[in-house]
Amino acid sequence: MEIAPELQDELWEIAGQLADAAAQQSLPYFRSSGLSADNKSAGAYDPVTEADRKAEEAMRSILADRRPQDGILGEEWGLKPGESGLTWVLDPIDGTRAFLSGAPTWGTLIAVDAGDGPVLGVIDQPFIGERFVGGFGRAEVQHGVTTSRLKTRACARLGDATLFTTYPEVGTDAERSGFEAVRDNARLTRYSLDCYAFALLALGSADLVIEAGLQTYDIQGPQAVVEAAGGIVTSWSGGPAHQGGQIVAAGDPRVHEAALEVLSRFV
Repeated sequence: MEIAPELQDELWEIAGQLADAAAQQSLPYFRSSGLSADNKSAGAYDPVTEADRKAEEAMRSILADRRPQDGILGEEWGLKPGESGLTWVLDPIDGTRAFLSGAPTWGTLIAVDAGDGPVLGVIDQPFIGERFVGGFGRAEVQHGVTTSRLKTRACARLGDATLFTTYPEVGTDAERSGFEAVRDNARLTRYSLDCYAFALLALGSADLVIEAGLQTYDIQGPQAVVEAAGGIVTSWSGGPAHQGGQIVAAGDPRVHEAALEVLSRFV
């Protein structure tokens, strides 16, 4: 789907409004003594807070006013079909466990999917005051009044790579073995950064992010940011990543290929 320049400008403006609105809802809860969470899962702990719900509601309210013809897919309130061919993909608080723990590695994720994946993406960390954006020729991090270019860094070998994932116990037993096979060859591995790991990859501070079990709303915003910064985001088998699942993101195609060579044995 081709998107005209004037529509691109409108989408960027709305994306900024959505991020601002989500921050207004989430920040009063962050590190507050009265914060509590419900568990969405009957099995593993999958927390959701009032901040998650209110932040997504605020974003949906703006879209109902500004872009009622567009679809919306959000973590907390599901899918609203649209008619325009565009779908806003929203995760109001990616990293709710970090949010509950007072760690500023959570973020609000926003993407616009034009049918074949994201054309625009935002990773917003309002407590730190950093907003990472990518799409339509933009790859930037905004910090206060300062805007800097995003660019991934060169890394040819796994042995030189800094690797991120959210949990040491990645996915299934087979997926964990795949991650560990890459980890054992990486120079440095860090955990528990949620969406902020993708932001650091786009910033050129890391080389690989490997995840499993991601949802569409977990990956589309980060995918757009990383790709705009010069990186590559695929499934473990090298296929499209925008519907989630097993994800490998890299700043350099060479280290991506090296990681795929290992991970493809565990798909």
